[in-house]
Amino acid sequence: MGVEIKVSSFFNERTWGKLYLKGFYLIKLFGVLRGYVKRVYDLFRVQKYDAIYVFMWGTPKGLPIYEVLLKMRAKKIIYDLEDNLLLNGSGQSSKDLLHFSQLKGNFKQNYLVKVANHVITSSPYLEQRCQKINYFGMASYITSSINTDLFKPSGKILGATLRIGWTGTFSSKPYLDSLRPILVELAKRVEYKLVVIGNFDYKIEGVDLELITWSKESEVTDMQSIDIGLYPLFDDEWVLGKSGLKAIQYMAFGIPTVATCAGLTPSIVEDKVTGFLVKTNDDWLNALENLSRDQELRLKMGLAARKKALELYSTDVVANKYRNVLNRVLRKI
Repeated sequence: MGVEIKVSSFFNERTWGKLYLKGFYLIKLFGVLRGYVKRVYDLFRVQKYDAIYVFMWGTPKGLPIYEVLLKMRAKKIIYDLEDNLLLNGSGQSSKDLLHFSQLKGNFKQNYLVKVANHVITSSPYLEQRCQKINYFGMASYITSSINTDLFKPSGKILGATLRIGWTGTFSSKPYLDSLRPILVELAKRVEYKLVVIGNFDYKIEGVDLELITWSKESEVTDMQSIDIGLYPLFDDEWVLGKSGLKAIQYMAFGIPTVATCAGLTPSIVEDKVTGFLVKTNDDWLNALENLSRDQELRLKMGLAARKKALELYSTDVVANKYRNVLNRVLRKI
């Protein structure tokens, strides 16, 4: 498009690598201080850019003081809202956050949604909400995307032991925990190994577990080893804002997905074609047992999932949607 892009991350890679680990307090402290110094510097240079693309927030936590200053100095702002951050962690709406103790809430996200020249959301539900909140009525849902040239099936020969996998961070661990009784019961019916790719310790009695620490370098290889992907969710308002990235990742790898029928998953996972959409514990058990026992079904669903990922979720396809937003905003400068 002939657009020059400069990236300014609040945290550097060293700080980010330690941020959610215990200890390393000096690294975290200096990392945060460095981030604020960098943001002050950013305020002095934003005016030379035609548009500022903000992902999540300008600075973490607290009132939107920095974001107000950014709005005053920037020519245009495009705001990318990931997940349903118009709610806080407990599901409270922003209008209920009236106490000082809630300064770590979602004030920044709500302010940016209101004042941005265009808002990009992670789900249609958020798109509709943001269109009503945004001063310009400008919001677009853009699906998560995958580099399907990198995230692809390995062509591996199927191993002797079935591998059922889940990937995520400590913040999404409660979703995995919700499957504990199901996974224990499944282990009594079929032989399988549970593969958990994350950044936390995990144990589950009665299940053969392989714990893999997530890393950028090994992510593709680790995911390619999975035969069935798990995507459990809660049927609540927070989930309505989730992008369904885990399911899309599984599909890109040609892995059939078993997912909770909630939020955006019914539009991503095609029931009984690219995977199974489930609601009850019995649904989970039946779907997982059927896939575990039927290799041909796994291969068939995996091929259909890969095909859909290429057609709808590859970066090449989704990039056009971002180009449309950039063209719309830049054209009005």
